[in-house]
Amino acid sequence: TRVTALLPALGNLHSHSFQRAMAGMTEHRSHGQDSFWTWRELMYRFLDRLTPEQIEAIAAQAFMEMLESGYSAVGEFHYVHHQPGGQAYDDLAELSGRIIAAAAQSGIGLTHLPVLYSYGGAGKTPLTGGQLRFGNDLERFAKLVESARRTIGAQLDGDARIGVAPHSLRATAPEQLARAAETFSAVPFHVHIAEQTREVEEIEAWLGATPVAWLLANLPVGERWCLIHATHLTDEETAALARCGAVAGLCPITEANLGDGIFNGLDHLKGGGRFGIGTDSNVHITLSGELRQLEYSQRLRHRARNVLLAGPGSLGQSLYLQAAAGGAQALGRDAGRIATGALADLVAIDRNDDRICALSPAQIVDGWVFAADDRLVSHVWSAGRHCVKDGRHVARDAIAARYRKAVADLVASL
Repeated sequence: TRVTALLPALGNLHSHSFQRAMAGMTEHRSHGQDSFWTWRELMYRFLDRLTPEQIEAIAAQAFMEMLESGYSAVGEFHYVHHQPGGQAYDDLAELSGRIIAAAAQSGIGLTHLPVLYSYGGAGKTPLTGGQLRFGNDLERFAKLVESARRTIGAQLDGDARIGVAPHSLRATAPEQLARAAETFSAVPFHVHIAEQTREVEEIEAWLGATPVAWLLANLPVGERWCLIHATHLTDEETAALARCGAVAGLCPITEANLGDGIFNGLDHLKGGGRFGIGTDSNVHITLSGELRQLEYSQRLRHRARNVLLAGPGSLGQSLYLQAAAGGAQALGRDAGRIATGALADLVAIDRNDDRICALSPAQIVDGWVFAADDRLVSHVWSAGRHCVKDGRHVARDAIAARYRKAVADLVASL
């Protein structure tokens, strides 16, 4: 294998893999104004048809595409636990097992994040409709996590790990979150926060504080925490998030697709804040595209160029290395750098490609992020597993064939 440029590979810190099969299905406007909330209802109806076999096939396809885009690992924020209607499978962690099997097929480094989802909305409203597939109280959730942990140990290499993900303040409750933080005190801890203005307003009306303000005041938020989206923050909340050491889990393409808003990136970085990137809804799986969308959103917000860089230098390289470090931290993965003893999470890009062949070594990442796309990726290793060779996943044909059958059957049932 001849490599012309080698970089530490990024971890994708936030994915709902099953939504990969919905990509392109929700861009048709309905009556009235579409929003995150109308999209969510469509998503619930979609997932009510998914079988365990389809979930596994879709996840394997998504993981394969992530690897081909240059990601070496993924944090799978997994909240579909039960059968349609809410009845548990005989194996409580059946669907976690399907995600783990998909990771084994693709070779991606997995931080599996089973989701605690107990309520339908702020104020402990009951679960309804599609949410019934998600529901657990804390006791049953702990059993599910332990079962998934055993499956990971039996089926995946030693770089795989488990974390937990209370879905959000609106899907849990204050006392439950505090108990979860205490019970799972030594693993990655991810939570959706302040994605939508309606969510912020509902939490403030219920708890007397905005989601981020409440979280930082009441729970031990620190370096093992990842706050997903954190889109609607005050200046004071932005500064506090930066100080606490948690990672802001940014998903710029999904956040744009859903009309969420724009993260306060400039102030977060000025305060020394950490961030990583995720593909979330997987509407478009691209590493370079997420970083490009992140920076371009800031340019539109501030009407300036090269915003997310404190001083002179390569913006692309700075964004990339910060995202690599933040992603590794959020996934609890010894990666994000090329160093003796670290995991061999590596990506090679083709410096001879026409789109970047005129660039100097110092400009290569700028070229990848802003002038080209992920077709530059030639090889990817995840913890030394050589998953992508010459731009193609080593198991692409088999994974894609299973995916095509799964989605054909799924579409026929809709």
